[in-house]
Amino acid sequence: MAALVHDLDVIADGGASFRLIVGRHGAGKSFMMQMLRNHAMQKKFVVANADFSQHRRLSGSKGAGLNLYRELLSNMSVRTRPNGNAFAAILEKWISDIQSKVARSGIEPSSRKFEREVAGEVHRIIGRMESMVLGFDFGEILNVYWRGHRDDDEALKRAAMRWLRGEFNNKTLARNALGFKQLNSVIDESSWYNFIKLLAYFVRQIGYRGLVIFLDEVVELWKISNREARENNYNKIFDIYQDTQGGNGAEYLGVLFGATPRTVEDKRRGLFSNEALQDRLEESRFARQGLRDMYAPLIRLDVLSGDEFLLLLRTIRDIHAWHYRYESSLHDAHLRKFMAEARSRIGAGTMLTPREVLRAYIYLLNTSHQNLKEDFESILGMVDFDSSDSPDPELIDSPFASFEI
Repeated sequence: MAALVHDLDVIADGGASFRLIVGRHGAGKSFMMQMLRNHAMQKKFVVANADFSQHRRLSGSKGAGLNLYRELLSNMSVRTRPNGNAFAAILEKWISDIQSKVARSGIEPSSRKFEREVAGEVHRIIGRMESMVLGFDFGEILNVYWRGHRDDDEALKRAAMRWLRGEFNNKTLARNALGFKQLNSVIDESSWYNFIKLLAYFVRQIGYRGLVIFLDEVVELWKISNREARENNYNKIFDIYQDTQGGNGAEYLGVLFGATPRTVEDKRRGLFSNEALQDRLEESRFARQGLRDMYAPLIRLDVLSGDEFLLLLRTIRDIHAWHYRYESSLHDAHLRKFMAEARSRIGAGTMLTPREVLRAYIYLLNTSHQNLKEDFESILGMVDFDSSDSPDPELIDSPFASFEI
């Protein structure tokens, strides 16, 4: 977390960040990314998140990339709107802040000079982006949105938002709706990522510190059966890496991916099947448990130690007792016995994850609290540590998916 929080400072200073968070299902990837998301919002970043799925990818047929872009915009959040749908509010706040700034200078809001000053501030921000890739059209759409705000024209504002959300299928439809005949582009499957970079620059210019996007469930890209389609997605990840780490144009932008070890390391269909990605993401041969390079783009989540698991169990025990208003009778000896039972499973030393432990532990706490006549040992004997009811999603397409020992 310290390394990821440091990335936020880099982003705010005009840099960019690329991180691949790697851990087994249940190891805490999504939880960790959610922690950073909340922290980033408190530090005045704009954040956006999306999970990959069959219909949301970096690249694909039937608008899969555009679907991912729309999902990101739908889930865009700021501190005052932490639950998504903040994009329109960001634009409104931008215009409102400009109007307040001009009003504080002593200009009468009803005067023509006030309107000219506000328009000048709007165009000053827009002008900074015109030299960027597709920046001219992006700036003109912001200008259209400003005109709709100024003239109280909700239809014009909606048309501008439709363009910004990538909802126009072609330029002709967009031109007719916007009344802007010089429009050269729409946001589509090939260009959406360029607009992510433009958004990152834009939000920095209007008072936020940058844009951080979170893309989880990379395993969905691993599941793509068509090799060419899968490779196109990996090439897009490589492009994002180059933009953020190679100084190729991304500013004020952070991108974090959540992936499982097999999704990354599988040389046949994982990220490392792409030699360029493997060359840039592969860990040093000196890396091992407890000795990681947190400045590298790939961060691998280590298995929790015994002491860390014990601390986690204590904390959950205390929260459970506080929530249900009772005094817990479980002591460290009980918790150690619970962990010993969990670790007695074959492979638990390297395969046990917080999700598996806590699922069983919460069952134990709930049952113990509701059945006071039962002692700890008898309830522990009923706890099922077998996670075979939730098979590894990565094995779904494997030839061994139905094989058991």
